[in-house]
Amino acid sequence: MSNTDRKSAPSKPRTKRAVKKAAPKAEETKIAAPPAKKAPAKKTAAKKAPAKKTAKKAPVVTKTEARLRPVPDAKAAPAKAAPGNGNPFAGSDGMPPYTDMARLARTMADINVKAQDVMRDVAERRVEYGQRGAQPASDPLNVAGATSDVITALSQNPVKVMSLQMSLWDNYTKLFAAMADKASGKPAEPVVEPSPSDKRFKHDAWAANPALDFVKQSYLIMAKWVDEAIQAADGVDEATKRRAQFHADQFLAAMSPTNVPAINPEVIDETMATKGGNFVRGLENFMADLERGHGELAIRQADLDFFKVGENLATTPGKVVYQNEMMQLIQYSPTTEEAAERPMVIFPPWINKFYILDLQPENSFIRWLVDQGRTVFVVSWVNPGPELKEKSFPDYMRQGVFEALEAASRATGAEEFDTIGYCIGGTLLAVALAYMAEHDDTRINTATFFTAQTDFEQAGDLLLFVDDKQIGNIEKQIDASGGVLEGSAMARTFNMLRPNDLIWSAFVDNYYKGKEAKKFDLLYWNADSTRMTKACHLFYLRDFYQHNKLSRGELEIEGTRIDLSKVKTPIFMQAGEKDHIAPPQSVYRSARLFGGDDVTYMLAGSGHIAGVINHPDKKKYHYRINDQLPGSLQEWTAGAEMHEHSWWPHWIEWLNERSPGKVPAPVPGDGELQVIEDAPGSYVKVQAD
Repeated sequence: MSNTDRKSAPSKPRTKRAVKKAAPKAEETKIAAPPAKKAPAKKTAAKKAPAKKTAKKAPVVTKTEARLRPVPDAKAAPAKAAPGNGNPFAGSDGMPPYTDMARLARTMADINVKAQDVMRDVAERRVEYGQRGAQPASDPLNVAGATSDVITALSQNPVKVMSLQMSLWDNYTKLFAAMADKASGKPAEPVVEPSPSDKRFKHDAWAANPALDFVKQSYLIMAKWVDEAIQAADGVDEATKRRAQFHADQFLAAMSPTNVPAINPEVIDETMATKGGNFVRGLENFMADLERGHGELAIRQADLDFFKVGENLATTPGKVVYQNEMMQLIQYSPTTEEAAERPMVIFPPWINKFYILDLQPENSFIRWLVDQGRTVFVVSWVNPGPELKEKSFPDYMRQGVFEALEAASRATGAEEFDTIGYCIGGTLLAVALAYMAEHDDTRINTATFFTAQTDFEQAGDLLLFVDDKQIGNIEKQIDASGGVLEGSAMARTFNMLRPNDLIWSAFVDNYYKGKEAKKFDLLYWNADSTRMTKACHLFYLRDFYQHNKLSRGELEIEGTRIDLSKVKTPIFMQAGEKDHIAPPQSVYRSARLFGGDDVTYMLAGSGHIAGVINHPDKKKYHYRINDQLPGSLQEWTAGAEMHEHSWWPHWIEWLNERSPGKVPAPVPGDGELQVIEDAPGSYVKVQAD
């Protein structure tokens, strides 16, 4: 394949971008018996203010004071404030009215026009979808069956049901008692509290206001009870429990009291500050997102107009030196005069775009690597259209891994390479290593894996989507889209794994508070989704996730059995402590499948993204390291050493020990391959639906 094969470059995006990617279960809560707090000051009796007295105005009440008072002080309030007295957050003059009626009228007229266009588009899309021979599945995750199995199992164990009911009643009894004590001025500790990672109830009023405190604790008690009830269902397999839990998490996230604008103190603060303008802006945001999603609500997580790939994202200098129909290969020169003898070739996931490794200069992994004296090649995958629907996993290996290695060799003259595989790109690299071992191909000197799995027995939340019924529904959805899984579909999947963080927090901010979307590079990247080919996606779900063929030695690629025990290459496996997509135990099991005696497993703080992208200058998180690989992760953890901050310096030291040679720093275009275009290339700029 020539490096100037430009005719295979992808076409312009067919539709606008949709929101994307991944999360944990509903937050855990802690139950505690109620000890004592200092009693609040006793309130004085309120006296009715004279109706006609206007000379003395009530003192100005700050937002903080307003949100903490359960009832406005009638003595200080003028008579006309009476309608606001039912609002526990209202100041002395009640809730300020919305006064910009001209803007409201213009907004409503504009929304009426847009709504007609949106509904027309929705109707057309439904007709088109039906003509393709597919209709949306009513229960694509089979949660109804999973929930039914859990309920049936519980109904057959009345003793356990009684125990669960008594536990629920006991906690509510404690809550009623605590609220009674609080109302009478007695000290009362909370019965249940949000987990430290739960940001929904951070406003002071959720604890200071008795009514809100009761609502919050009632919700948390019920959420914890639902979790316990699902886990208590004897005779139900873990996969079914996970699906039932997933369904429960979606329901509980949607039912959070923070999603009710009338009692959310942050929304009320914003309403008072803007005189109701937040709801006008929120309505405008809502219609814009509905229009952008062609009738489906595409909640913006980031400012989609602020960031531009190649301008303020993915700006590390580099050159595209090779391309085929599946990828572009970008070469980045080291900033040092000398470079490591072996270039680094990186294989990112094709579920996302490569610039997660090159967001901003201050957090760019690629920029940091070239500063360490590394020549770096990065594969930028195509955002495929229907014309590539038959491209499968072996095509990604041959046209991705093998052609990238060949092109890097032609560009630099190198014969051996260090490599990195991230997520599914790591799975691809592992398969390629085993394939190469069977064919005596020794071009790869070291292999580093970022949150990558080769054993899918404990593969995390995505196992929720891989039974026969769900894969069948996914296949129908792909067929209805012309042979590719649209980026919006994968985005919804990942967002549903973290509903509180990636759905409802944005819903409240965008539509209730009327806020502009955040200028956050990571969330923009998360929303910049990609499509996936039918053949490759179904192969990945069935052969890896559903049947776990790779870890069992049952996978065949182009007639070659893939046996990871044949891989003797030095291996460095990174995992994230809080990773819900590639959990630590799954990555650990994967590390033990390789056959060499130089395999290192490292456990970083944080999750699937922040656990990887952790620049040393940030001085964040920590990592654990152990040069042994005992039988279980628990044993490994017991013998591991913890170090503060980023793991990157430890890894580069590990790499340098295995790649000691130096050469003059290569320059793109000086080898056999000519420069095609500047980094980040054109493939990465193609947007999904």
